[in-house]
Amino acid sequence: MTGYFRSLRGRITLVTVSVAMLAVLATGLISLQLVRSSTINDAKAQLAAQADVLSRLRAAATITDLSDRVKLALGDTDVALVRKNGQVVGGAAPYVDAAMVRRLLRGNSVSTVKHGGGETVVIEGRATPSGAAIVLVRSQASLERSTQESARRILIALAVGIVLAIIAGALLARWIAKPLVTTAATARRMAAGERGLPITAHRPTEIADVADALATLDHALTTSEGRQREFLLSISHELRTPLTAVRGYGEAMTDGLIHEADIATVGATLVAETERLDRFVADLLELARLEADDFVIHRQSLDIAALLDQTGQAWLGRCVTLGVTLGVAADPATMVTDGRRVRQVLDGLIENALRVTPPGSSVQLDARADGADVMVEVRDGGPGLSADDLRVAFERGALHARYRDIRPVGTGLGLSIASRLVSRLGGTIGAGNSPGGGAVFTVRLPAA
Repeated sequence: MTGYFRSLRGRITLVTVSVAMLAVLATGLISLQLVRSSTINDAKAQLAAQADVLSRLRAAATITDLSDRVKLALGDTDVALVRKNGQVVGGAAPYVDAAMVRRLLRGNSVSTVKHGGGETVVIEGRATPSGAAIVLVRSQASLERSTQESARRILIALAVGIVLAIIAGALLARWIAKPLVTTAATARRMAAGERGLPITAHRPTEIADVADALATLDHALTTSEGRQREFLLSISHELRTPLTAVRGYGEAMTDGLIHEADIATVGATLVAETERLDRFVADLLELARLEADDFVIHRQSLDIAALLDQTGQAWLGRCVTLGVTLGVAADPATMVTDGRRVRQVLDGLIENALRVTPPGSSVQLDARADGADVMVEVRDGGPGLSADDLRVAFERGALHARYRDIRPVGTGLGLSIASRLVSRLGGTIGAGNSPGGGAVFTVRLPAA
């Protein structure tokens, strides 16, 4: 039972029933008080009306006759007769004092409540035309006894109301909690690895919002895990190729199949393949650092023109080897940023450009001030990018998976790393096509 009230359904039931019981009890207490007050006031009014009727009797009446009339009309009521000489007779005589007698014999009425002897009585006295007076006395306890039946009915109604509140609270709790229970079960299935589960939105609106959020999460997890699988497949493919070459040459050397004259060539191949592996692992590590919270940016004043000139000098030898012309043009501009990270972005974009630029073509590196920002562009002389390429250009491994069997590609992580680096530097990066052909990557960084 304790476990039930720890659940949402149990708590809703408890709150609903508690609120309903408080409302019912408050209503009941107020109703009982109102019924009691109304009943007593009505009884007092009846007592006064009966006294008025008896006081208008013209014929002399005995005390016995008066008592019979009153008991027939009101029930449990005592009567006293005050004679002209001041004598008081009848069952109500003990409640009539001298002050009342003087007041009645002067022709005045008496309407009062008297306390004494552990009893409270209501007294109504009226003078008669004959010069005498009639006094009616009824205990307040007898008046309150007449309210007991009404009170009993009210209590029955309260009990019925509480039972209905319990039933309504249980039904309401079930109505609210059922879709939550269903949604929680779906979430547990998602946590266990199931995807594409049907998630139905339920009322009320808040629960429907939870169901919609869970459906969105399911779709996001499906998409993310799909990309993760593609990424892992791409990684496995990239690792398998150089490892296959290294293993093949290693087995050939073990079996003595490599001639002494070919050892230098084989060694160079092995070095190239291990460097390829090392570059791939370095890219993975860089990507992991970029996605970590402790990635540090060291900001300092940077001359962007000097940085571009330094970058061009560093890549000039590679460009000559490939037969590619490298052009550098930069307007004087100073910015506050991490120069090492900006150089890392430029190196990655130039390496990507040289991979697709054929001999005899060119790669252009430009920089210029643009308001409060500095724009750096890297244009290549390659085949350019399609509309589909532009949509996924900075998704890790997307272009690599699309073109690895068509043209030279890298690890598939370079553009993704560049995008994350620029984002960490507070800038933006975009991809497009040059009017004269080839792709252009534009980096916009804040000057301050």
